[in-house]
Amino acid sequence: MKGEFGTIIEIDGILVSEDVVDDFFACDYEVCKGACCIEGDSGAPLEEYEPISLERDYPVFSPLMTDRGRKAVDAKGFFEVDRDGDMVTPLSEGSCECAFCHFPGDGSCLCAIEKTGRVKPVSCSLYPVRVTRLTGGGLALNVHHWSICKPAFDKGRREGVRVYQFLRKPLSERFGEEFWNALDAAAKHLHQA
Repeated sequence: MKGEFGTIIEIDGILVSEDVVDDFFACDYEVCKGACCIEGDSGAPLEEYEPISLERDYPVFSPLMTDRGRKAVDAKGFFEVDRDGDMVTPLSEGSCECAFCHFPGDGSCLCAIEKTGRVKPVSCSLYPVRVTRLTGGGLALNVHHWSICKPAFDKGRREGVRVYQFLRKPLSERFGEEFWNALDAAAKHLHQA
């Protein structure tokens, strides 16, 4: 459907903005060094069930965290509520750094959770797509345009990789392979038009 906000794709009650299929994106970690984990005004959004798995796996990944990250978890627990009322990963005290950061010593930042083979929060895997819960219970997928990811948007354009293509695995894991296939078909249809 085409509205005042552009084309919206609806798949199984999930609304997908045209940016998801039109914008180009390919994470350029060599340039950003994981800046999305240490900048911003709140932690990464969490699904309701995720603090349970974070707590369960904490003994495995906590040795890779910084002291300030472990102190944040000790003080706040495995989530906090941001100013918008959303459940997010805790931040290290006095910074915008996710408590679950790992710094290997080369100037880069990695996710301590993912580094140990555990599953990092869905919102991190889906970035730059953000999932919003709609009033009626549905979901909306939109691209978050953040200046620190400009190199990733540029790289995606150079390589011809669209946001939804870059996120094939996490989108399929979160919403199912059928969802991704339908999104791919819709994108191809839109790009032919």
